[in-house]
Amino acid sequence: MKSTVLHLMQPFTHQAVCKSMKKHTLLLIVTLLMAICSYAQNKDPLATEIVTTDLDRFWKALDKAGPDINPDVLDELYLTPGSKGIKGFTKGRIKNAQYLAEVIKAHTNYYHSIKPSTDSIAGMKDQIRLSLVKLKELYPKVIFPPVYFVIGALSSGGTSSKDGLIIGAEMYGRTASTPTEELDPWLLTVIKPVNEVPHIVAHELIHFQQDYDGGTLLAASIKEGSADFLAELISGRHINQHVHEFADPHEKELWLEFRAKMNEKDYTGWLYSSVKGRPNDLGYWMGYKITKAYYDQALDKQVAIDEIFHIKDFNKFLDQSGYAKKFE
Repeated sequence: MKSTVLHLMQPFTHQAVCKSMKKHTLLLIVTLLMAICSYAQNKDPLATEIVTTDLDRFWKALDKAGPDINPDVLDELYLTPGSKGIKGFTKGRIKNAQYLAEVIKAHTNYYHSIKPSTDSIAGMKDQIRLSLVKLKELYPKVIFPPVYFVIGALSSGGTSSKDGLIIGAEMYGRTASTPTEELDPWLLTVIKPVNEVPHIVAHELIHFQQDYDGGTLLAASIKEGSADFLAELISGRHINQHVHEFADPHEKELWLEFRAKMNEKDYTGWLYSSVKGRPNDLGYWMGYKITKAYYDQALDKQVAIDEIFHIKDFNKFLDQSGYAKKFE
């Protein structure tokens, strides 16, 4: 009898378990899709999530890590419990707790000096949303992902990713009293004051709308420069004022130099690097100039913005901008 009961129960139990598993799997898939769509299709600038909790978490972890900056503590209290922004920024930027600890130890005075600046970012949410609202007015199809503020390893001021916009807040801590003895020449150039934060968010928001990446020097420069141009349009300024101050008086000679290599994939001296006597990232400036020329000549500005977000042929975009004709 016992064997018969077990034999009769087994098919029912197996079927019930499978049904339950399918139900829970479907529920999980639906939940994940809803979570993705909640920001991937968010078109309300006022509903945009702006996350600053990782900043508070960092300072608590740093305090517990002690003067030797124990990486295990940074991992336990900062990286492991961090937001999606931390997870997205770790690969290729923060790398791991050991690397972050080494960078902090090499720049201890600087890191400790930036706490007041990073603490002030939570109070900038309304100002940040003003730029989002402005872009919505100019381009109603815009999508607003979450914005995460994290503290990284002095390697990146921000990025646009599938997880949202991620801003490296440690790159926005410069003040009149910032200790600079630990900063190399590149950091001295790129570290900015905290009031630049709304403009870097605007810049990365533009990147989130673009459906292309780099490639040639021309393509990469337009990608970065168009983000600067449209960021200025929605936030009042862009993140490379010092580059424009240097380049504007030399526009023709720089254009002729740029034109000679713009269809190559060598970015040296133009993007993410510099040559002696010039600021970093002159390609941002050149892309800005080309994009502005394209936008200015467009009769329908909303269509122009859509076209800037979906460039397929960068040489054609340059030709249609009319920028090169200035120098004929």
